[in-house]
Amino acid sequence: MRAYSFSRVLVIGVPLALAACASTPNRINDVCAVFDQRDGWFNDWQSSAERTQRKYGVPVHVLMATVRKESGFNSYARPPRRKLLGFIPWGRISSAYGFSQALDGTWSQYRRETGNFTASRTNFGDAVDFVGWYHSKTIDTFGVGRDDTYNLYLAYYLGWGSYKRGEWRSNAGVQRYARDTAAMADRYRGQLQNCR
Repeated sequence: MRAYSFSRVLVIGVPLALAACASTPNRINDVCAVFDQRDGWFNDWQSSAERTQRKYGVPVHVLMATVRKESGFNSYARPPRRKLLGFIPWGRISSAYGFSQALDGTWSQYRRETGNFTASRTNFGDAVDFVGWYHSKTIDTFGVGRDDTYNLYLAYYLGWGSYKRGEWRSNAGVQRYARDTAAMADRYRGQLQNCR
């Protein structure tokens, strides 16, 4: 009986422990720890973020703060489900998915415009490239500064149409999300000087 219990613990416990290690970094408020906690089979997150910065001109701390706010670095993040009759799980409130929480339509637009047809929302390199692409389009369209995390996040969260209409002005919750993201970007900027 004792041997059976021990082997059962190994069969169930080891995969669960490995899954926990391979999923979401547990120190998401420290960007250096996020870069260090990735497992070897993940893309090199820091290199991916730096490559995206070079490509689109959006700073790493802005990119990483956006991903942190959107998914908490959870590659399979999804929005909650609606409840039918108040208790039956139903469809999700949006098609947002993955690290970047990109919607289906916007993800398709990104793939078409960049030619990255094999991009996956669960791949960090692809997701951070998406965030850089999206922020870059916001910068070009609305004249937002490359380091203006507050406005970049407002446009990211609401979408370009709602941002253009100024719908965030009457939405205290969205303004709070943007302030939190900007504060995290500032924190990440300081931390990045000590990474490596």
